[in-house]
Amino acid sequence: MDGTAARVLVVEDSEAIRTAVLAGLAGAGYEATGREDGRALEQDLAAFRPDLVVLDVMLPGRDGFALLDVVRRRSDAGVVMLTARDGVDDRLRGLHGGADDYVVKPFALAELLARVTAVLRRMGRTPSAVAVGDLVVDAAAGTVVRGGAPVELTATELRLLDYLAAQRGRVVSKGQILTRVWGYTDYDPNLVEVHISALRRKLGEPRLLHTVRGLGYVLRAEPDAAP
Repeated sequence: MDGTAARVLVVEDSEAIRTAVLAGLAGAGYEATGREDGRALEQDLAAFRPDLVVLDVMLPGRDGFALLDVVRRRSDAGVVMLTARDGVDDRLRGLHGGADDYVVKPFALAELLARVTAVLRRMGRTPSAVAVGDLVVDAAAGTVVRGGAPVELTATELRLLDYLAAQRGRVVSKGQILTRVWGYTDYDPNLVEVHISALRRKLGEPRLLHTVRGLGYVLRAEPDAAP
């Protein structure tokens, strides 16, 4: 894939969920558009040409399973399905129908974004390397380079930096980091601070990893807004 942003189509009838997901996708660097139902899905697949479709199961008109069949017949886009149903049969039906992943409502936005990114990476639809200023992070290759010089990181530091790079320019909380990098929210938040400090030392100056007081951290090339 070239350096252009991956395109994601969100088909979700809840305006609140659709708006939040679209904002999260845009913040993660994706080109995203949304629909409240699948009436125009065939046209959207042809005109927008999504790399991935986030598809709700319980939709007015044609449900998500019917729309999944349309995607599979007319596109090679990845599919992540959303549903309030937690039955195994429903999940298996979606996966057997060709869905790449399945997220049960209610879900954390960070989890959905991680699933979307994972599917796109498996499909080769998103660049593995991310640049922030003179920093280049390629988690797939296990390499980090700053100003042309390699930066040696531990496996955990690389996962953390990869997540921050994927969310570049967007503030993420300690809770989001714990969920995404460690998979839990009940760890001591000091764990995040320790690894953030280690990353800052290794990345050097000028600082790219900033603290936003009371909110979390952001990876960006601009200097801190506050002294």
